[in-house]
Amino acid sequence: MRSLLGASGAAALVLLSGVLLPGPVAFAADGADQDFTIKDPRITESSGLAASHAHPGVYWTHNDQDAPLIYGIDSRTGETVATLTMKGVGTPRDMEAISVGPDGDIYVGDIGDNKDGTWDHVWIYRFPEPKQLRNQTVTAKQYDVEYADGPRNAEALMVHPKTGRVYIASKNENTGGLYAGPERLSTSGTNVFRRVDDVPWVTDGAFSPDGDRLLLRGYFSAKEYAWKDGRLGDDGTSVGAPFQGQAESATYTKDGSALMFGSEGAKSGVVRVELPEADRPAEKAPGSSPAKDGAKEGSKDSGTTPEERGNFTVGVIVLGIATAIVIGGKRLLRRGR
Repeated sequence: MRSLLGASGAAALVLLSGVLLPGPVAFAADGADQDFTIKDPRITESSGLAASHAHPGVYWTHNDQDAPLIYGIDSRTGETVATLTMKGVGTPRDMEAISVGPDGDIYVGDIGDNKDGTWDHVWIYRFPEPKQLRNQTVTAKQYDVEYADGPRNAEALMVHPKTGRVYIASKNENTGGLYAGPERLSTSGTNVFRRVDDVPWVTDGAFSPDGDRLLLRGYFSAKEYAWKDGRLGDDGTSVGAPFQGQAESATYTKDGSALMFGSEGAKSGVVRVELPEADRPAEKAPGSSPAKDGAKEGSKDSGTTPEERGNFTVGVIVLGIATAIVIGGKRLLRRGR
């Protein structure tokens, strides 16, 4: 998400880099799907996150970059267990999002537009999730994408877990749009995405495993929306996203019991946030604890200290100032064009 990294954005991010609200402790018996730190020094701009369907506890991510590389991270250790090099595609411009579809394929959204919506098309890449976790080359399909109402900057791509339809959420200072792709993507011709709803400022999103809810996150917060007839079914419910300096990624755990939130930066952290009981699948994840399941982030039961809660309050204030600097700087740059 290089559009934030001007002089004002860089200064703001320096202020934010040390502030992170710890999430609740995870409860998986084998240590999977809990808070972890991405240790790979190559991953400095993790811009998307998706839970593996084939390999429990593994999360796929990628840099915001022009290299066709996808990384599999083991949440038990934070170590990279697979590096995938895509072939059959052109040079990526701005990869921003990743999702796993119901067919077991991995979808990568090369959908960022650092020129604020001037590229006449963007791309989606797709390849089967590897059966083995190792460094390997994968053959990917490339889909050309256009928006029916003109170019957009976007950072969120979501594949519905039942229908397989691909959705993109555009990013805008005022009101972004939720765009639906065709029923099936085609490698021949252009895939036109049409606006179906309005969304707030979005940096990533994901469907719940059952397809009944859509998570959308931004820099300040995240909400879950009911999903009905291919649109947002309500005004959304806040899910208590952690404070992260450059909040760029979000997904559900494979079992749908919790959310995982990531950010850009070297050795960036991924934080687990428990979902309320009403939003969970009927059967809890193995090893879950009823007392901890009900804990709210930042509460006494979540294990955070008064100092950590104080850091969070300070962080929110700093984030507000930093965002104002960034947005103001962008507007000044536009006037100077």
